[in-house]
Amino acid sequence: MRKLFTLAFMLFTVVAFAQTKNMQSFGDKISVDGAKSAQVVPASLVGKEKAQLKVKGQILKVCKMKGCWMTMDLGNKEKMLIRFKDYGFFVPKDCDGKTAVIQGTAKKEVISVAQLRHYAKDAGKSKKEIEAITKPQKKYTFEATGVLIEAEK
Repeated sequence: MRKLFTLAFMLFTVVAFAQTKNMQSFGDKISVDGAKSAQVVPASLVGKEKAQLKVKGQILKVCKMKGCWMTMDLGNKEKMLIRFKDYGFFVPKDCDGKTAVIQGTAKKEVISVAQLRHYAKDAGKSKKEIEAITKPQKKYTFEATGVLIEAEK
């Protein structure tokens, strides 16, 4: 029985390592275990102010200035803005289109015009595009404590 338990533990360790070995880690160390599709975020916030989640999805855009935020596809033409806890870590500026696993707190909040313009500037938008932002927007947001991003293939 002990040999069986040891064998099962070794197999679990190999599988867990294989799932994260092609991933770059940022912030708190997390694993892919238990990550749900990012599409669960809207449903997870129904009737709640915030939710602790671990989700996996495609990165749409990353801050081109520092890598201090990114957006993730939620499906149904919805996006989620991801910031990093206490501005404590950044992600690579070239990870657009990659898959990421993020762990932290999801919310739906109103983003001010000033903040939206700041994000547009960080994303490399033109002056005309930035000035066209005139109303605050309600967005899904996520404060990540840990992030895994797929490494180069």
